[in-house]
Amino acid sequence: MSAHTFEPVRSDTCTPGRAARELGMLRGEFDLALQLGHVRTVPDEGGGGGRLVERAEIDRLRAQDGFPDTLRDRVRVVGTADGAEVMDISAGRFTRLARLGLLVPAKVYVNRYGAVVWLYLTEELKHFAAAAENTQLLKGRTPETLRGQLAEGVDLRARNWRMRQLGCLLRQADDPWARAGALAALLPPVEVADVVEDPYERAWVNRLRPALPGQTLAGTSFAHVAEQITTAQDTDEIEWLRSDLAHSVEEARALSPAPRPAARRTGPTTRPTARPIPPMARTVTAPVEPMPTPVKPTESADGPTETADGSTAGTTERTAGAAEPLVRAVTPHRIPGGGRAPERRHASSRVRPAPAPVPRFPGAGPTSTRSTRRLRALLRRGTPRPAEVRASVVEPGRRSATGT
Repeated sequence: MSAHTFEPVRSDTCTPGRAARELGMLRGEFDLALQLGHVRTVPDEGGGGGRLVERAEIDRLRAQDGFPDTLRDRVRVVGTADGAEVMDISAGRFTRLARLGLLVPAKVYVNRYGAVVWLYLTEELKHFAAAAENTQLLKGRTPETLRGQLAEGVDLRARNWRMRQLGCLLRQADDPWARAGALAALLPPVEVADVVEDPYERAWVNRLRPALPGQTLAGTSFAHVAEQITTAQDTDEIEWLRSDLAHSVEEARALSPAPRPAARRTGPTTRPTARPIPPMARTVTAPVEPMPTPVKPTESADGPTETADGSTAGTTERTAGAAEPLVRAVTPHRIPGGGRAPERRHASSRVRPAPAPVPRFPGAGPTSTRSTRRLRALLRRGTPRPAEVRASVVEPGRRSATGT
């Protein structure tokens, strides 16, 4: 990609806006002068896609007699009322002559009320009124054939305006592709797609398709009105434009094909070779002391035996240096007056047991009862069952009772 996206304007050319100021014309007047061919332009070679005016052309126009009034008079336009006054006829007759195609509009716009306003060149109206063959049309009775066409609703103002615009676009076209784009500007997109079937050629034609003055109303509430003005409506007009478009595309195809995207070159697919995984970086860590391995309790065939101090033989032998258990064995005591002494379930260890998880919703989750927790502690620590504990507590009492 080049370092510059566009080239500066050459010193011997200038933009249309600057040329209009140097010629003392309004921008609308200058654009109409370009369309009519009164001001010659050259294509912009810098990549802008527009048109430029050479300094030599500006000097030529300045050297004309009566500059700038003569140039501005050639592009002066008037409406229906002023045009009728220039031709010294009524506004109704002027409108009928324009509908019959005898007067060709030069500009058109849609006002804020949605009405189409046609503008005509004053110079052309004067020439039409001065012609001797038009005296009957201006002063006499309208011929019967023309009155029949008006009764059928004929209106050639939009078609004549499109033909004037097409002539201007074809004069500015430099190659067959540009001429094809000018013809496609007056056709509906469906007709263009039907004539130019190749998608790349159609895309290139649409790129070179210039925008007509009335097409700037697209997207507004008067878009449908502008479409009827700028797009061919009659069947014979559409067929004529289609034929010229097909001929221009064939000529352009033979001269220089439309640009297409470059073909992608796909090389042979190679499978990646397996590579060994690099070893992980070694880190220095502190030595970890081995955890004591709990010993599974072993019981004799006769079951656990009770010793003199009330403990149970055959329980799990503690390893040296083992931590103190969180839950101690339950050793019930006899208290005066009957009943059992309260049990201390948890040892006063340095580690507090984790609280039970609180259920998210009320009533959700199991609720452990006291008996379930007691049975779980007895089974986990290998302590005597509650029945055996109760027996060991009652037996000394009975012996004491019989002894007394």
